[in-house]
Amino acid sequence: MASYTNDWVILDPKMRVQAINAVTTVPNHPLGTRVRAKDNGTGAFGEGEFIYVKGVASGAIGAWVTYNADDWTTALLAANASAPVGIMIAAIDAATKYGWVQIWGKAVGLALTGYADNGLVYATATAGSVDDAVVAGDRVKLAKGASALDTPDTGFAEFEIHYPYMDDGAAT
Repeated sequence: MASYTNDWVILDPKMRVQAINAVTTVPNHPLGTRVRAKDNGTGAFGEGEFIYVKGVASGAIGAWVTYNADDWTTALLAANASAPVGIMIAAIDAATKYGWVQIWGKAVGLALTGYADNGLVYATATAGSVDDAVVAGDRVKLAKGASALDTPDTGFAEFEIHYPYMDDGAAT
């Protein structure tokens, strides 16, 4: 798997404890904390919003996840989910690890073969990855492709997300 990374800088100076792309085994912020950050790398991603959560086994950079506001646990995005959705910025790969998930802005996430620019976003049988193939009930609403597959790296695509969610509803 590719190892895409981006250099995000938190805008609130009081919140500079844990970097956006860092993963820890102890929480450095209250779970559910939200911050805005800016792309300090290429600058092409502008600003984004992130939420602090617990990880999940097999969590990976760019993995699409659902998160639960009761305890801030995550699950890799899968068919028939009904929850808010975000994209992991780092490999928060265990329920005993903590990190940031992007929920707003231009993001980079895992996508499957053939994902097309401007495509809608659907959960797939590959947990944590999305595709643009229509699957009734599995559309990630308020998310849209912003590049074709393999941009900016192999297995990834760029997306525009605005507090995405799935509700296991109709594909329309």
